[in-house]
Amino acid sequence: MTQTEQPRPPLPPFTAETAAEKARKAEDAWNSRDPARVALAYTPDSAWRNRAEFFSGRPAIEAFLTRKWQAEHEYRLIKEVWAFTGNRIAVRFAYEFHDAAGNWFRAHGNEQWEFAPNGLMRRREASINDVPIQPAQRRFLWPAPGPRPAEHPGLTDLGM
Repeated sequence: MTQTEQPRPPLPPFTAETAAEKARKAEDAWNSRDPARVALAYTPDSAWRNRAEFFSGRPAIEAFLTRKWQAEHEYRLIKEVWAFTGNRIAVRFAYEFHDAAGNWFRAHGNEQWEFAPNGLMRRREASINDVPIQPAQRRFLWPAPGPRPAEHPGLTDLGM
């Protein structure tokens, strides 16, 4: 087994606690804005739909995330479990970023995840809508890149 095939706990089948742990680990990884690190959480042939893009495999995931974070500056993300069963988790999320012109946005979305027995994600489907916001409307203000601090509220606590 190679390093990229090592189990990524928590493993399915998920409980409320392990689904929340999996979502937080994904959030922390994405907030690192490190495409290579994030791509290792997915199976080598992981299938993705992100908005209107369809692709598969770690090289495509890494390329997508590289493009994403080159365009979405000061990216900060919060994920929250919506539902789970067996080897699947549904999350809702929001993230804030600004474009190259300095315009701020909050993206709201939902993802459906399916996991292999070793805890790597083999399928990810994301539906996302961007909403322009003013800088004063930002709610995700921790230092980036980096994980959301433990004391920072989640989506429900923020009333989102």
